[in-house]
Amino acid sequence: MTADHDELPDSAVRSARELRALFSRLRTGLRGVADTHDLTPSQAAVLSRLDKQGVSSTSVLAAAERVRPQSMAATVAGLEKQGLVQREPDPEDGRRQLITLTEAGRNRIEGDRQARREWLARAFGEQFTEGERQEVLRALSLLARLTQS
Repeated sequence: MTADHDELPDSAVRSARELRALFSRLRTGLRGVADTHDLTPSQAAVLSRLDKQGVSSTSVLAAAERVRPQSMAATVAGLEKQGLVQREPDPEDGRRQLITLTEAGRNRIEGDRQARREWLARAFGEQFTEGERQEVLRALSLLARLTQS
């Protein structure tokens, strides 16, 4: 579905453009805070997916990340070598391996999340007044409508 920009208010088009650009810069900043310098983007994505969705197989991860199963096998092997995931035989299909986060993997993810939360909170505390922080909270409440359908 494409919208004709001529039918949209200029403020809507500008808001969309500015918000996308801001989120892109914010995402980049948050990535820089996390301790992922020793992980490839694919490895970081797999850790996140396992944390959110639980146990998975290489083929399911590959499909979700839109990569070849062989590429995903290499990604998982790297994570396993670092002790962040483990493989176990699927009790229902002995040919298949199930991949789970290890305690170190969970700790790594939680540490990264905590670092991001602290970075954001510190930035809000240092760069915004109380009134501005309240304004941001009001704006976030409005932006939440974008995710409600």
